[in-house]
Amino acid sequence: MATFTGVGSHSSLLPVSAKPSRTRSGHRRASVLVRNAISVEKKSLKLDKSEEIFTAAKELLPGGVNSPVRAFRSVGGQPIVFDSVKGSRMWDVDGNEYIDYVGSWGPAIIGHADDKVNAALIETLKKGTSFGAPCLLENTLAEAVIAAVPSVEMVRFVNSGTEACMGALRLARAFTSREKIIKFEGCYHGHADPFLVKAGSGVATLGLPDSPGVPKAATSETLTAPYNDIDAVKLLFKSNKGEIAAVILEPVVGNAGFITPKPDFLNALREITKENGTLLIFDEVMTGFRLAYGGAQEYFNITPDLTTMGKVIGGGLPVGAYGGRREIMEMVAPAGPMYQAGTLSGNPLAMTAGIHTLKRLTEPGCYEYLDNITGQLVNGILDAGKRTGHEMCGGHIRGMFGFFFTSGPVYNFEDAKKSDTGKFARFHRGMLEEGVYFAPSQFEAGFTSLAHTSKDIELTVEAAEKVLKRI
Repeated sequence: MATFTGVGSHSSLLPVSAKPSRTRSGHRRASVLVRNAISVEKKSLKLDKSEEIFTAAKELLPGGVNSPVRAFRSVGGQPIVFDSVKGSRMWDVDGNEYIDYVGSWGPAIIGHADDKVNAALIETLKKGTSFGAPCLLENTLAEAVIAAVPSVEMVRFVNSGTEACMGALRLARAFTSREKIIKFEGCYHGHADPFLVKAGSGVATLGLPDSPGVPKAATSETLTAPYNDIDAVKLLFKSNKGEIAAVILEPVVGNAGFITPKPDFLNALREITKENGTLLIFDEVMTGFRLAYGGAQEYFNITPDLTTMGKVIGGGLPVGAYGGRREIMEMVAPAGPMYQAGTLSGNPLAMTAGIHTLKRLTEPGCYEYLDNITGQLVNGILDAGKRTGHEMCGGHIRGMFGFFFTSGPVYNFEDAKKSDTGKFARFHRGMLEEGVYFAPSQFEAGFTSLAHTSKDIELTVEAAEKVLKRI
């Protein structure tokens, strides 16, 4: 279940009854192992090949990467160039092995390079990589998504989370005949112009203001409020009565670090949007099929009007989707006048990976397992922080987690920015030296998978104790 606790203060964003038991045997084993750690000396980490490749990449790619947060700008040091992945592990080009808690930024919920998914991909590959025409696999994955996600009666597949959010926003404006939207500070919905206002993810990681190149007209209809502040939302509705097309948010924030909603925040958003004829959009690119099989909306029992998805539904291949009530989705071309298209949308490889990933997630006990191991991980790290004298807070829901180097609690992006990012950078580097790969930013959530074992967690908590003692 969800927890968000501050070391020392032990505050919570959810009711006490929602906290996981801290007496689980796995957590006890991890704590005992940590307390018995005998050395805090750091390990040697050779990155000669990574450095060589990254140096060459900087002459070929802007900043040496194809997505900004990969460049390690906020944590310093040499970015890692990876060679292969399997299960819960990653190997870089220098042969170093890591326990991975990035999971390709969320898709790898059943583990990297799953044998059954790979076998299905090989069979599909024999038939071709892209048809540019309908295929049966689109129907199969669509049926699975519609059956799983409470808000979705029809779905449109695209190629990324950014594209999904772009489509959902245009659709909301078309359906309501309104133009203004509300988004929340620190939430990230891709790099489309209307969303690059007080955005999270790489924008927050790099400390950028709103992006150059975005015309004022593109963001003039974007209103912002602090996450978890329903009074601020009410004021925006009052001052923009009858003009707001949609409220879009990450139901659990993952792009400003891991931040959970206060009790009744999502309910209040659902009520105020209904009262004002405004669509509620859940960006479940991160949370979809990760917090529960039906996503955050199943977990919190709140049904939005539209949902955007990605990551898990592509099983590690490029994919996105948006869906919602039939009457809204039937406005999408060619059924209706709202135009959106994509050359590789619904391609057979992405559909295959998604189908077989979701099939695995229907097996009994998957989400209970994720909740158990992630709870062991987060509680172990926070306990280590307390023992070593660091102010930390953090939490998890199922296979998604995060922690901040601040006493907390963290309810929104302003709270998250109180974190000691310099200390996080030293912690991140230390964990790399111990063979643990966390996201290279204080402002990104972490992810576990069904491939992570209790031994992985024990090793990670032991490493965290050693690094926290050093820094």
